[in-house]
Amino acid sequence: MNTQINSINLQLSTWSSGIFKTLGFIAVVIALVSVTTNLFAQLQNKARGLPAGYVSAAERTRDLECLTRNIYWEASSEPFESKTGVAQVTINRMNSGKFPNSVCGVVYQKNIFYEKVVCQFSWFCENNYKTRPVDAVAWKESEEVAKKVLLENFRLASLRDALFYHATTISPGWRKEKLATLGNHIFYR
Repeated sequence: MNTQINSINLQLSTWSSGIFKTLGFIAVVIALVSVTTNLFAQLQNKARGLPAGYVSAAERTRDLECLTRNIYWEASSEPFESKTGVAQVTINRMNSGKFPNSVCGVVYQKNIFYEKVVCQFSWFCENNYKTRPVDAVAWKESEEVAKKVLLENFRLASLRDALFYHATTISPGWRKEKLATLGNHIFYR
């Protein structure tokens, strides 16, 4: 009986290890495709004589959608400043060189830690089914904040260097410099 249980446990362990390795491989492939696509677009722009940093209307629309979605699912019931903070952290990460170099890349980034898939923004890992907004008014407000931050370069001075935040209801024990508390979020350098 113990031999059968040990055999089953070994099979389950091997199976779950395989799943995590597969998920890790998929995350790496997604990251490679994202980076390659971005580099290819830069080369195409250069070949067409377009200036460095050129962004097409389609790319800007996609960025705006990703940023709006992130603001909505992270802070839809929060005040303007907290929504702006979520957007600003997303943009700061994109510009930092430590995260993907596109808004959508930052929003949908996943990593593997100790054979566990971890998303940069919890709503994406925990609730992949969240694709459509539930509250049209909150979606519209999130979209307005996204436009201000992405298109008009609106920034909160206190969050100039913010790269991380978490809800006030949790305490991850980070050893990062706290910058501000806005709504139900605490922001860090």
